[in-house]
Amino acid sequence: MGRALKILAGSIAAIIALLVLALVLIANMDMNRFKPWINERVSAATGRDFAINGDLSLSWERPEAVEGWQRFIPWPHVNAKDISFSNPDWATTGKNMATVGEVDFQLNPLALLKKTVSLHDATIKDAKVALEHDDGERNNWTFAKTEEEKNKPSQWQFAVDGLDLTGTEVRYVDPGKKADVNTQIDTDQDGSMVWKAAGKFNGEKLTGSGKAGSLLSLREKNVRYPVEAVVKVGETTITADGTLTDPSTLSELDINMKIFGASMADLFPLSGVLLPNTPKFSTEGRVIGKFTPGAMLFRYEKFKGKVGDSDIGGTLEYKQQQPRPLLSGEVVSNYLNISDLGALVGAGEDDKENASEVKQPPDKVLPVSPFKTERWRKMDVQVTFTGKKIIKDKSLPIDNLYTKIEMKDGVLGLAPLNFGVAGGKLTTELHIDGRNDPAKARMQVAARGLKLKQMFPAVESMRASLGEINGNAKLTGTGNSIAKLLATSNGEVKSVITQGSISKFILEAMGLNVGSAVIAKVFGDRQVQLNCMAADFAIKDGLMDTRTFVVDTQDATILADGFVNFATEEMKLTINPESKGIRIISLRTPLYVKGTFKEPDVGLNKGVLALKAGAATALGTLAAPLAALLALINPGPGEEVPCGQLLADASKKPTAPPPGKKAPTTAQQKVEEGQASSGR
Repeated sequence: MGRALKILAGSIAAIIALLVLALVLIANMDMNRFKPWINERVSAATGRDFAINGDLSLSWERPEAVEGWQRFIPWPHVNAKDISFSNPDWATTGKNMATVGEVDFQLNPLALLKKTVSLHDATIKDAKVALEHDDGERNNWTFAKTEEEKNKPSQWQFAVDGLDLTGTEVRYVDPGKKADVNTQIDTDQDGSMVWKAAGKFNGEKLTGSGKAGSLLSLREKNVRYPVEAVVKVGETTITADGTLTDPSTLSELDINMKIFGASMADLFPLSGVLLPNTPKFSTEGRVIGKFTPGAMLFRYEKFKGKVGDSDIGGTLEYKQQQPRPLLSGEVVSNYLNISDLGALVGAGEDDKENASEVKQPPDKVLPVSPFKTERWRKMDVQVTFTGKKIIKDKSLPIDNLYTKIEMKDGVLGLAPLNFGVAGGKLTTELHIDGRNDPAKARMQVAARGLKLKQMFPAVESMRASLGEINGNAKLTGTGNSIAKLLATSNGEVKSVITQGSISKFILEAMGLNVGSAVIAKVFGDRQVQLNCMAADFAIKDGLMDTRTFVVDTQDATILADGFVNFATEEMKLTINPESKGIRIISLRTPLYVKGTFKEPDVGLNKGVLALKAGAATALGTLAAPLAALLALINPGPGEEVPCGQLLADASKKPTAPPPGKKAPTTAQQKVEEGQASSGR
């Protein structure tokens, strides 16, 4: 037994002696002899030209970063000068992807047993790095892999424990994002990292600066690493101040963030988060993030801010997942200026991206700005929006807003989109399929309990009116803007009033009973009982025709006929009031509504009025003056309108064909088309 122990002890001593001898030999060996071998191996592994052009040295030192028995094991200390690493052939940023004046570090040999390359107290001087992305999927920091390597991810890891940067410059180029940014990074005297950036991003001027905690703290675990930054891109400024947890692994983020900008849509190239066009905005809130590989999660928590003249607040969450990331949350506006919603549908002037391509024609009202449907498939959305108090013009009788925004695989849905209107409720369901070109849309609208007196709040004589309007609409269309969708729309619009009363003066003014109108103005107005109102419109290829429009009261029946063309934004309507009783001094004549949405023209049918005036003049020259009044006497039709049938027809559920399909031709349209073809 004693002999065996002696042999074992001698063997161990011999091995230790050989190791010490090897370390001594390596420590005193000229490492520059190994440079060709190292250059060749790295070049073969990466498929790029790698070279240590300057001096390479190796020494062995006892580490100070560890405790216990491990601190007795010497670590290799490597120093290399003038290193270059080439770009791929397609790169435009120069011959080399990276050049380094000098690199110095300690390597933990024990970590290699765990398949981890762990560098300690690394120093990098005068490094210049170019990170480049082409128009497609290629970038210069990803190296070619064999099929076996692609299917079998590497088990090796890389870690840096302490880093000192001096004179480091990083250039980032991405034609797809219209980005070319240079960032200078240095280590300050207190050990913290400072950086400055300048260049262009998304075609806009970019500037930025920031500061982070000591790079030596990267070796510590569970440390809260302070960071602060200010970045300005065009008219957007982002300010961040907070901490990173475990910065060496980027496990968590907790910062206060302020954002100021011209439109929230400008944040998409910076963040990848899909947001709508808005007026100028500012927000401030807390961002909490978790950097789980393949499942990053960020929450913009309890943020507050303004969009135009409106306030906003809430919480939004961005979750990385397959097949698309998800943006979810809730946004509330306590004071919502209705004019700030214009940019959401492309009606505003803040859409800079499309301003040079599609400008709103000066003679058009319907928004022509195209939807950015190419972005809709990059992210899914589940966000609710509530507008509690709406700031609006007095003539616009809406009082609140609620909508649930859902986007999935390129299909946008606002279901429901609810407004409080004139004391009632307008419920809308809108779906736009952006996977098609042009987009396909379908919409259903239900109006319930709209008060007559609140629909015209600026008209004094309507304040005593009673009655409620109920209606339904169903439309489909194709197009990549609001204007295009309405120009191709097909479907029906129906509404009814079953009971109530309406201002007599309004009816008399429509009928142009001059005497009654003057007396009503002087001595007061009174309400006239409404028997019924029924409206039924058919829409085909953007042309809305009146199938039925009747307002029946105890004194008169008002009929309307004509069309509204959404494609040309023109309208031509005729309003025919028919009195049920004799009206003395009545110059009743049809009214017309024509012109465009931008410049409507409302007036009298002068031809009919001239005929009546001419008849009165002729009678006045042939008979007594009293006879001249006969031309102005209207006995009225004396027939009652069948309200029951009208209301039944107008109350039927509206229909619409599938998007892209035309509405069926009505019987009236067939008659008109036949007359046109026969030349009558």
